[in-house]
Amino acid sequence: MAEENMTLVTEFLLTGLTDRPGLQVPLFLVFLVIYLITMVGNLGLIALIWKDPHLHTPMYLFLSSLALADACTSSSVTPKMLINFLSKNHKISLAECLTQFYCFGSSATTECFLLSVMAYDRYVAICNPLLYPVMMSNSLCTQFIGASYFVGFLHLAIHVGLFVRLTFCKSNIIHYFYCEILQLFKISCTDPTINMLVILIFSSFMQAFTFVTIMVSYAQVLFTILKKKSEKGRHKAFSTCSAHLFSVSLFYGTLFLTYVGPGSGPDEDKEKMLSLFYTIIIPLLNPFIYSLRNKEVIGALRRIIKK
Repeated sequence: MAEENMTLVTEFLLTGLTDRPGLQVPLFLVFLVIYLITMVGNLGLIALIWKDPHLHTPMYLFLSSLALADACTSSSVTPKMLINFLSKNHKISLAECLTQFYCFGSSATTECFLLSVMAYDRYVAICNPLLYPVMMSNSLCTQFIGASYFVGFLHLAIHVGLFVRLTFCKSNIIHYFYCEILQLFKISCTDPTINMLVILIFSSFMQAFTFVTIMVSYAQVLFTILKKKSEKGRHKAFSTCSAHLFSVSLFYGTLFLTYVGPGSGPDEDKEKMLSLFYTIIIPLLNPFIYSLRNKEVIGALRRIIKK
């Protein structure tokens, strides 16, 4: 009877990055600029790749799909955060929370698999160049991309389905700038052990599988590069892989520091900064990491500008 008389919470309050009133407007302006650059960079890269026939190759099809995942990741978190900077009402409904969690989680999972298939693509291109057109055709590339997004959507559908079993009847305050799932578990009135176990198993397996795939692919690439007698050939191979390796280091390095990094006890400020990095900063950096030193992308941009 006591449980039946409890009022179930259907709205939450996001505390955001800071509670200092003087920082709200400056932070709004900073993150608004970051969000606009992120969207222009990622959507512009997608448009450029699809517009230029020279870039209709597996490498750039994967890159455009990664840019789409980054745009989705940023859009799932940043707009609500921007609204909260200027609004006194930091409420978010349970339905909005679930939508935000689903969009962010599915795009992040998709990015893991896209990074792994991009590593495999570089492995085939460098280690088996003569067989590359056969082993990495555009149709197979499309299947890899479709499978990556499908796994991302399915993975989060499982977690959202399990999330529905939880109830919230005490605190409705989320000490975060978005609906982070572990923060919701802390204020749940229902025991979230099953949910946490499923997330641990699925997320650990997927991150381990994709990371090992990337490491094995690049180990083979490294051995092949070192065997090359031509200094020019080695330099070209390294430059081809450097952008992707840097992006992988940022993505998995942040995840590692967030969930496996050293520290005694939880540090909310550290968790927020790391979450900020992989939800907002990495989607901002990726299009520039892959574009600034890429001669084909720069060439395509110049051709579009001339037209």
